[in-house]
Amino acid sequence: MTKNELMMKKLSAISLGCDKNKVGLEKMLGLVQEYGIEVVADATEADIVIVNTCAFILPAEEEAVETIIEMEDLREKGVIEKLIVSGCFPERHEGINASFPNVDKFMKLRENDNIINIIEELYGVEKSKVKPSLNRVLTSPKSYAYLRIADGCNNVCSFCTIPRIRGRYKSVPMEELVQEAKLLVGLGVKELILVAQDTTRYGEDLYGKNCLIELCERLTKIKELKYIRIHYLYPEKVTDELLEYILHNKKMCKYLDIPLQHIDNEILKNMRRKVDEAETRALVENIKTNYPEIKIRSTFIVGYPGETGKEFKKLVRFLQEAKLDYVGFFAYSKEPNTVSYYQKGQVSNFTKKRRLKKIERVQNDIFLEKALNEILRTYEVLVDRFDETTGEYLGHTQFLSPTVDFGIRFVDNGQVKTGDIVKVKLIDFDGSDFKGEVL
Repeated sequence: MTKNELMMKKLSAISLGCDKNKVGLEKMLGLVQEYGIEVVADATEADIVIVNTCAFILPAEEEAVETIIEMEDLREKGVIEKLIVSGCFPERHEGINASFPNVDKFMKLRENDNIINIIEELYGVEKSKVKPSLNRVLTSPKSYAYLRIADGCNNVCSFCTIPRIRGRYKSVPMEELVQEAKLLVGLGVKELILVAQDTTRYGEDLYGKNCLIELCERLTKIKELKYIRIHYLYPEKVTDELLEYILHNKKMCKYLDIPLQHIDNEILKNMRRKVDEAETRALVENIKTNYPEIKIRSTFIVGYPGETGKEFKKLVRFLQEAKLDYVGFFAYSKEPNTVSYYQKGQVSNFTKKRRLKKIERVQNDIFLEKALNEILRTYEVLVDRFDETTGEYLGHTQFLSPTVDFGIRFVDNGQVKTGDIVKVKLIDFDGSDFKGEVL
């Protein structure tokens, strides 16, 4: 096959896992598109399919396996010609090729930049010299995009597989991030969501000092960019300097995603977290008292080894007292090659599921109370997409992060389009999304 014939092929990608993983895939698709291969949404219309996998916890691995098998079936039937698996799953599992005979290539994470040469090799085409590129094909609505500012992690929490999969923390050079941000804004992106396994340590490995605020300041200089949101801030690094900057810079979303994981001291110690209960409570109280405009999102693990009914009830009480704005929960997943895998006091799956349901009900009551207080208020809403099934537009405010928090649904007033920022009055809440009307 010639290069020109290869350029006539179509490629589709399936993105699994976190937004950090999504960025890696979007960069691969950017290289594919620059090469000349068309990127299509439907796998059944493609010649080549990439399954970009997650392997953080067992449910993510199960989803990866199910998706790979589904695509293998298309490969075996001749619907697609080549099947490539990328992401964390191949990185975590050596020698899995024999288990998936219809996968043409399992890619390591370090091979992402070589996607063109990999495809050429699969088709027997002479390898090209591929120039580095920051181009991306967005797989999320073009109103917002994720900017991965670092990869890997140095925190070695006892339950986490990321350092083993992704390696040590490595910041992306600031100039490269600013250039990538400008390219994204040129595509129509209005909001950048900064992501890393730990955004609060940005720059320490590269510049010998913390540069998160400096990076944000550089990004705010991009004229057409309206909002910057920060995800995954570790609590010990959330300083008053950072909070003051977020509060007073009009482009910074008044929103922090701070994974707290638990409140009990013994559990936090066994998790190898760097803050204790008193420091956690002090941080939350500081934000709620001195920076009340800033919303807090967090995540917690239930059923961690050693968590008895007493520790679980303590966590429930903390949530009832703290009344955090948005919270996600995970049942502890016992992952091989982690410290917690060998810890005593493993909690049964039945108990973990029961606790998960209970704590979700508790937080849902808090959600509902807070949501009802928002009714009749007016906010600027960034329009993400049009839902053809309901005839409504779906968007979010700077106080709501897309895909993880509630959305805002409203009917078109005849002038709205995706990517617009419009004023919307909230008139109802259905338990999943706000209902609004455009002013």
